Amino acid sequence: MDALQPYLPLIYNVLRALAVIGLIHAVVTRQQVYWIVMLVFGALFGGLFGLAFAAVYTFMVLIPALRGSSRVAGQAVARGVEALKPLDLRIREAQADLAESDTLQRRADLAALQARAGRPDEAQATLQPLLSGIYADDPVVLLTSAELDLVRDQPAPAEEKLRRVDLKASAATRTRTLTLLAQAQDAQGHSEADATYREAMTAATTEEPRARYAAYLLRRGRGDEARALLDALEKTERRATALYRRQEREWFQQGRDLRKELK
Repeated sequence: MDALQPYLPLIYNVLRALAVIGLIHAVVTRQQVYWIVMLVFGALFGGLFGLAFAAVYTFMVLIPALRGSSRVAGQAVARGVEALKPLDLRIREAQADLAESDTLQRRADLAALQARAGRPDEAQATLQPLLSGIYADDPVVLLTSAELDLVRDQPAPAEEKLRRVDLKASAATRTRTLTLLAQAQDAQGHSEADATYREAMTAATTEEPRARYAAYLLRRGRGDEARALLDALEKTERRATALYRRQEREWFQQGRDLRKELK
């Protein structure tokens, strides 16, 4: 034990770091609550049991996950670490990246962060140079700008931009475009929103159009149709892989919330 004495501070710091990494991984991959609770103790307080759990989690969960799907697990942890950064810091970093190299993707990323921070006018200003340049008809630009229009309660300009998107670009682009278009039409009181939602659900790459259409039906007193849609969404969630459930958790959660309104 005396021989280990000089290394105890290093071992303590390593275990504390593993507790932090394990906590991020556990939250991102939605592990059991007891793992998260014990890792919180290890990360925040460094207690004996918390650090012991960090070591156990590392060998029982984290390392096997990295071995089985190192790329996916690494990306999940990286997203978790990025998500822990304050939004203002992420915006400043995105602004610095844009100043270093002004690309379409960096402008779109910065605009998305500004929109999340509740600064839609800044986000629109970030995108504005692209709307009149060579990228004016790029799906990324049109979709991002249309989303900002909807946030600013300007559905008519959003609809105009969405109608310029090439629906053949990709299945994901088609799904996102039609879903936003249905929202824009609904906001303007246009009856074709119903048909657009149905079109968005055909060969959709996400559960968003189904969840949003169910909400649309509920608002119009069409509870039986909404119930059938929500039952199908619940069935999809039960049969989905863990990865797909994590990817679509926002829309599965919305489906659960809407089912409560039906009771």
